[in-house]
Amino acid sequence: MTSHAPAEDRGLLRFTTCGSVDDGKSTLIGRLLFDTRSILVDTLHAIERTSAKRGLGAVDLSLLTDGLQAEREQGITIDVAYRYFSTGTRKYIIADAPGHEQYTRNMVTAASTASLAIILIDARKGMLTQTRRHSHIARLMGIAHVVVAINKMDLVGFDRAVFERIAGEYAAFAAPLGLRDVTFIPMSALEGDMVVDRGTAMPWYEGPTLLEVLEAAPAEHAERSARFRFPVQYVCRVHDEGLGGEGAARDDGRAGAGFRGFMGRVESGAVSPGDAVVVLPSGRETRVRDVQINGVSLSRAEPEQSVTLVLDDEIDISRGDMIVKPHEGAEGRKQIEAMVCWLAEAPLDRARKYLVRHTTRETKAAVASIAYRIDINTSAEVPATELRVNDIARVTFKLAQPVFCDPYEENRATGAFIVIDESTNNTVGAGMIL
Repeated sequence: MTSHAPAEDRGLLRFTTCGSVDDGKSTLIGRLLFDTRSILVDTLHAIERTSAKRGLGAVDLSLLTDGLQAEREQGITIDVAYRYFSTGTRKYIIADAPGHEQYTRNMVTAASTASLAIILIDARKGMLTQTRRHSHIARLMGIAHVVVAINKMDLVGFDRAVFERIAGEYAAFAAPLGLRDVTFIPMSALEGDMVVDRGTAMPWYEGPTLLEVLEAAPAEHAERSARFRFPVQYVCRVHDEGLGGEGAARDDGRAGAGFRGFMGRVESGAVSPGDAVVVLPSGRETRVRDVQINGVSLSRAEPEQSVTLVLDDEIDISRGDMIVKPHEGAEGRKQIEAMVCWLAEAPLDRARKYLVRHTTRETKAAVASIAYRIDINTSAEVPATELRVNDIARVTFKLAQPVFCDPYEENRATGAFIVIDESTNNTVGAGMIL
């Protein structure tokens, strides 16, 4: 009797697709879902009916991601569409970013949690302004791996020379930008060539298919800082039932027997009962007595787990504080220098005060200086006195209270922040700390 070993679990991979409008991003994702058999039968029937109503001879796979009615009517992607699928070895979360320039801010949202970006280029058009803009954002958002998918090769006769010309242009652009791990793949998302299956139209291409690149990409957190970061979100009471029974999370101001628990998400690193920790900003040292999820004790908490920590000592800790390990302390800064993508229609006003929200801490902030703005077309650093929607610039903020941060390149969770307009409570900017 033959035994089959279980397939290796390569972990979760988050990736984003981006590029200029009508480059085929939604069709590419639809093809991935279709060819990996990740579409429910009723969903497939629904898009078959919609495709037939439009008079199309084949199923329009872009409908799988263009879910908003406005998008379906216009034939474009407006919002960030998230989709999930899995193969035998890995789970995936896809963020389909809009292609229109006015929705560049949505691309920032899509890229903020991705570890790989697929940048589509229409083989007929070559590199466009949005190609450069999205590449800049991918670099700024700390995406380490980029796949340049030169799509619609079927419309240029699967010409190898077209592929090599565009790949050469992009490589020359990407080198000074700092994009180091770039893979070029010729494909036809409509026909399915080089997406999941190789197809027969491009025998001259000997590299991997898109799915092969995705399957081989490093797992989530494999390349991230292992230093422990735990921003405190809530303070609660944990009843003493061996610290492993049912826990109760409630406002710390109410009376109740038991221990104070500190709720939040492990942003990086790991923690176990018995570990020595330091609380910032007080600098008090103690040890972790217990780690819980819904009152159940854990032997170890990993990144992205939301847990409750119970400490050995009663320490005054509140929302916005951060728990770290000794000799791994995050730097407390009252002035931060960052690359900022401005998201609001109203320009940045240097005379106004804003709010900066960093992990679970919020503080008033003033713009100290704007060093420069990036010209997306030339990659040049140009002088700037204000920021308009979709601008990317190097900005210095002065803060009323310190934030405990790391450089964004080392830790995306503690190196990122958002800028909020106090009067409207709208998010107007996204920053990556240098």
